[in-house]
Amino acid sequence: MNEIEATEKSPSRRRWAVPLALIVLAAVVWIVDQTTKNWVVGHLVERETVQVFGEVLQWHFVRNPGAAFSMATGSTWIFTILAAVVAIVILTQLRRLRSLPWAIFLGLLLGGVLGNLTDRLTRAPGFPEGHVIDFISTPWMWLWFPEAIYNIADIAIVGGMILFIGITLLGIPIDGSGRQHAAATPEEDAVGDSPEGIHGTP
Repeated sequence: MNEIEATEKSPSRRRWAVPLALIVLAAVVWIVDQTTKNWVVGHLVERETVQVFGEVLQWHFVRNPGAAFSMATGSTWIFTILAAVVAIVILTQLRRLRSLPWAIFLGLLLGGVLGNLTDRLTRAPGFPEGHVIDFISTPWMWLWFPEAIYNIADIAIVGGMILFIGITLLGIPIDGSGRQHAAATPEEDAVGDSPEGIHGTP
């Protein structure tokens, strides 16, 4: 009886536990992102480079009016709208969400999007065109990204998208259904419907 009750409760627990993991992860990303940005604004001087680990890691405080890596400068309001739309779309998926990998991907994406969206809504020059605070500089990346200055939110977004590629390649569904729940092939249906398939080979 206990095993039956545990089996019945398991889907119910997963129904709220996986979406909760998304919300918690998104909140952690947002808090870390905003905390570090507030520290940067209060302690660093704009456009001044602070060595952390030589050419590997530096702090370089800039106010970014564009997208990640300073792309599309001058289109801040467009990214504000896009970020709001992305956040809403992610939240609409909570009812379907049962897969932990999907929860991690969406949690990273939501936390990162909300982190930069908060900047666009609350920081200078003002709503809804606030500039995003970037400060992480990695000169060794300049060969591929000449303007590689970013923040925690950007890291979460990029990390989430990398995870999304893996999820897509593995074919993991958002509702948590595994391959064992996939539709049976015609051959399997034929075996299952035959007397031998039911009772075994005589």
